[in-house]
Amino acid sequence: MDVLGKIKELAKQRNISLAELERRTGLSSGSITKWGKSAPSVDKLAKIAEYFHVSTDYLLGRTDNPHMGMSEKQKELTIEEALKSVMSYNGKEVSENDREVLERIAKAYLDGKI
Repeated sequence: MDVLGKIKELAKQRNISLAELERRTGLSSGSITKWGKSAPSVDKLAKIAEYFHVSTDYLLGRTDNPHMGMSEKQKELTIEEALKSVMSYNGKEVSENDREVLERIAKAYLDGKI
């Protein structure tokens, strides 16, 4: 699978469009689609890898292990990052306020305060 195919697969798993992925990573509109014909720059590929918490080697198809060569810190998905990926629940969009509440609940739970 090529780079664009891997990115589409990851975006589908997170239930986000390529346009949304571009917005979240600060890439210009339509730039990811162009990677079907030309290779992305290293910095742009790194932004996508960081967003999905996978290695650039995985995106490039050099390994099937999405975390090959990554440090433990790079593999961690923070609560904030996980909640940013939440688009909707039961067909309704999750508001920024709801994400903040969910973040506080998750942190309190993980800290053993609940």
